[in-house]
Parts: sequence; C-alpha cells; structure tokens
Amino acid sequence: MADKKKNKSKSKPVVDLTKTTPLKEKEYEKELRRLHVELVKLQQWVVSKGLKVCIVFEGRDGAGKGGAIKAITERVSPRVFRVVALPAPTEREKSQLYFQRYVPHLPAAGEIVIFDRSWYNRAGVERVMGFCSAEQVQKFLEATPLVERSMVESGIILLKYWLEVTPEEQERRLKDRVNDGRKTWKLSPMDIKSYNRWDEYTVARDAMFAATDNHWAPWYVAHSEDKKRVRLNIISHLLSQIHYEEIPVKPVKFPKRKIGKVKSTAHNFNVIPDRF
Repeated sequence: MADKKKNKSKSKPVVDLTKTTPLKEKEYEKELRRLHVELVKLQQWVVSKGLKVCIVFEGRDGAGKGGAIKAITERVSPRVFRVVALPAPTEREKSQLYFQRYVPHLPAAGEIVIFDRSWYNRAGVERVMGFCSAEQVQKFLEATPLVERSMVESGIILLKYWLEVTPEEQERRLKDRVNDGRKTWKLSPMDIKSYNRWDEYTVARDAMFAATDNHWAPWYVAHSEDKKRVRLNIISHLLSQIHYEEIPVKPVKFPKRKIGKVKSTAHNFNVIPDRF
C-alpha cells in the first residue's frame, strides 16, 4: 500500500472547508486552483514512479459524481488521468465473468484511472432495478473483497468514494435537468425509473458497505449537498491518500524565434465568421 501520510510541504487550505454557509465563487476558484497545482505534482510523481492508481466514484443519481470527476481532471493530462464510464453491457459481455469487462480498464504503470460508476453497478442499480438475481448479487458481494485485495496486492492504489445526497437535494437536481438545456443529457430513462426507489437504494448501499468496506479497500463517504465544497474536500482527501513529492524541473528558456523569412501562402482558406 502507498504511504498515506500527509505531505508536510503542502500548503494549508486558503478557505475553511468545515463551514456550512455557501462557498463563494471567488473562494472556491482560489482553493481549486491551489489543488489543481497539487494534482499536477501528483501526476508527475505517478508517471515518474510508475504508480498505478484506481479511483472509484459511486453514489445515487444526482449526487455530483460527474462534477467531482470534472473538477479533478480539468487541469491534468487525459493520458495520465483516464476516465472510464462504461455503457450498459452487451449481450456478449453479459455472458462473461462479471469483472471481465472492467479488467482491461485498470491502470498500468504511470496511470490514474477514474471510474464514473464501476463494478459496483451490480450492488446498486442492477440489484435495485432487477437486472440480476439475488444470488448474483450475493456472489458479487462475496467475491469483490477478494478481487480488490488482489488489485491492491498487485500494486494498485485503490480509492473508493461514495457521494451521499439527501432526497430533497437529489429531487431538486434531477428536476433541474429537465429545464436546463445543458443538463438534459444527464437525465436518463433509468433515472426516472429509479426515482421512486430511494429506500431500495438505501438497503443496497448498506449491504454493499457491510460486505466491501475493509481496511485494504475502504469506502470514503462525501456529503455532497454543497457541490463546491464536496469537490474541494474530495480532491484534498485524494491528495492526502497518495504519498507524492514535487519533482524539480529545469528552468524553461525559449530559443530566439525566426519569423518573417517565409511568405504566407495565397491559399483561399475557409475562415469561420466572427460572430462574437
């Protein structure tokens, strides 16, 4: 397992994340910028040391998984931070060993893979919506700790995050997707079908925690009522779970440019109109 001691060199947060009042946009952007710098340092360390990091995001519909993942990845390299969001399994994949479709996406050396939902679909949506049998769910809950232990023992740093949201806030967010043209794609037919199954998801979540929350692959719960705060809290926690150091880089010196010795072509380019 990775050394989970905090890096002493890291600066303290510039805002108090324990407050319950809404976080101002200026404060949020300032802290997010600081954390993005740390994520770049982590990225360079992971590549340099050949680390393998796997981050799992789970939670109810509308809990904020996508926003948290976007906050993590918006300033780092997509070649190092890979996001995996698999569609529904094909008929062929349904006939395979359950974990088989996920294995090819696990990280190799120098990679950080983020699963936007994962193999835990079986413990959640598949169980609640009746896409698998009770026997299949039980076998999954028994096998998962063994699979994850083998992942950790192979050198993968595995972090599992569950985003928890209240029913009132979930309802507000789901209904907001109906009227916001930027978010309509987020509201799937499955969201509508599962909307009235809060209690069933609670039972499924608790069974999942009971079976798969262990010392080699623990679950970390993040309360996501405030989207800005939960994003900062998750990134801060992620950074604290992986030992990394800043890798010194040589000062950048740009060479003298040679411009103007070649005449521009007379080609009639198709230029887009200036509408703004």
